[in-house]
Amino acid sequence: MSDIPYLRDAPGPDHNAPALSVSELSAQLKRKVEDSFAYVRVRGEVSQPKIPGSGHCYLRLKDEDAALDAIIWRGTLSRLSIRPEEGMEVIATGKLTTYPGRSSYQIIIESLELAGQGALLKLLEDRRKKLAAEGLFDAARKKPLPYLPTVIGVVTSPTGAVIRDILHRISERCACRVIIWPVRVQGEGAADEITAAINGFNALPENGDIPRPDVIIVARGGGSLEDLWSFNEENVVRAAAASRIPLISAVGHETDTTLIDYASDRRAPTPTAAAEMAVPVRLELLANVQQRHGRLVQGITRLLTECRIHLEGLVRGIPRLDAIVEQKTQDLDMLAGRLVTGPASLLRTKSQDLAVISAKLNLDRFSREILRHGVDVENLVQRLARAGLRSVEDCKTKLEVLAARLASNSPARVLADCEARLESYAARLESISPLRVLERGYVLVRDAAGLPVTSAAAAVPGGSLHLEFHDGTVDARVEGGGAKPQTKPARKADPGQGSLL
Repeated sequence: MSDIPYLRDAPGPDHNAPALSVSELSAQLKRKVEDSFAYVRVRGEVSQPKIPGSGHCYLRLKDEDAALDAIIWRGTLSRLSIRPEEGMEVIATGKLTTYPGRSSYQIIIESLELAGQGALLKLLEDRRKKLAAEGLFDAARKKPLPYLPTVIGVVTSPTGAVIRDILHRISERCACRVIIWPVRVQGEGAADEITAAINGFNALPENGDIPRPDVIIVARGGGSLEDLWSFNEENVVRAAAASRIPLISAVGHETDTTLIDYASDRRAPTPTAAAEMAVPVRLELLANVQQRHGRLVQGITRLLTECRIHLEGLVRGIPRLDAIVEQKTQDLDMLAGRLVTGPASLLRTKSQDLAVISAKLNLDRFSREILRHGVDVENLVQRLARAGLRSVEDCKTKLEVLAARLASNSPARVLADCEARLESYAARLESISPLRVLERGYVLVRDAAGLPVTSAAAAVPGGSLHLEFHDGTVDARVEGGGAKPQTKPARKADPGQGSLL
């Protein structure tokens, strides 16, 4: 027998025991492990969590000295209250099994919980910092609450004392319509239901069959950190931050704080306080209205009094109407009397004046003067007619003479006469031009100063001359003494050559 424990009972080399295959041995080990560790609780730190396309979650649980592979099936993962994250310290409950493909063992997790209050607080703080860095808790995102809402939406459990407290407080302060969206406030699926409720209220149309709330209250009673954990979930916080409707969070008691409190527009220490924030006190509103009404009445009364005093002051400067009417009535009576007697008196006066003028007139003499002046006028008319006819005939004759003169002295004829005279002058000027003389062989001689040289004696020996022909100029120099006059035989006159002068 061997001294090694697991070889003491081993058969010798001549035994006939059958050999196990690898699969058979793996199956036996799997049954042995699952029977021995059908229920275990393991505490460790989550490492390398990953979820492939199958939906299962693969991770490792580790401590300072060892590591254990773990798997969470897809159906179990959807029911867990927390999702495994890197570095999270948890307590996993499940059973051990083996994986023959890798000759390894692993735990199949059926439930998962954080290992103690410290782990929860650390996870909560890490999540708070992450969401705060994204700006979900900024004060600039907060929306003001409506002063007097007509519809209030409440997200809470329909069977707890919270909803009764909220309804009682709202009806006591200022009754309005309340719409309840029932949800679970803890446990599996609570976070998803709360998220769906917030998004559902925001999705309601403004003029639909179900009225859209003016403000939303998310409420829950007190509890432990684990009980309130649904309101720390990331999807709930994001839904509260993205709500277009003002949202009041009332989760737990005054000392309880969840992440939804940071993302909401207002935080209430209790659900009852949330109802007080949502609606004002009706009696206070009535008292305020009455106070404002009294101040308005006093202001209007004071204004009317001041206007009346001012009007009375203006009226004192205006004369009485009856006095004005009496005076104008008297003036009217006086004018009416004058209107009755005035025309008759005027007719009498004018009749007397007419009689006086008629007596002074001599009608026979006046008639003779009229006849005499009539004859003179007729003679003047006849003379004017005859003179007018003669004047017209004279003007017509003068007009015909002027028209003939104008035709004979037309601009075209004057221009033609001027052009003919200009051509005559140009021909005469051309005939006496010196250039025409030079064309017949004569030369114009000039000295260095450009003056004409008219005699041989004027040519200085050694001086320069300029000989100007009809087609150009030639320079020459004088050589020898002064020129002597020579007698040349008289040249027979050329009948075709004109005089130089």
